[in-house]
Amino acid sequence: MSGDLRELYQEVILDHSKRPRNFGALPQSNRRAEGYNPLCGDRITVYMLVEDGVVAAVAFEGAGCAICTASASMMTQALVGKTEAEVEGLFRGFHALVTEETALNADTSKLGKLSVFAGVREFPIRVKCATLPWHTMRAALENQAAPVTTE
Repeated sequence: MSGDLRELYQEVILDHSKRPRNFGALPQSNRRAEGYNPLCGDRITVYMLVEDGVVAAVAFEGAGCAICTASASMMTQALVGKTEAEVEGLFRGFHALVTEETALNADTSKLGKLSVFAGVREFPIRVKCATLPWHTMRAALENQAAPVTTE
């Protein structure tokens, strides 16, 4: 990762971890799921309001490391207004970005600001921190009752 990209990565992560967007319960949600990363201790609840197959609102609460909190914060911003199919596409794209070497050459333009998480791939222990909010969101979208775990 270039020095400029590493600096941007650190800046964005710090900003979203210190001032997470859409943090708190979403009382009008009609989808909800909980997630847990036993390795890092991250615990997160994702709330979604889905209307006619479109995400109208997303929020999260819980306690997590900087990577998990920043990932959840940016995820909530990216999903609003997306169809369920578009959300699934973002999930797959984000997951590939942080887990696959081939993602280095992939078109990340659809991920927008989420592309900054490409640096997580250099820290394998942090991949579960970055993906926990996404797996939890996916469980909420699918109305899964069982808590999501990274183990």
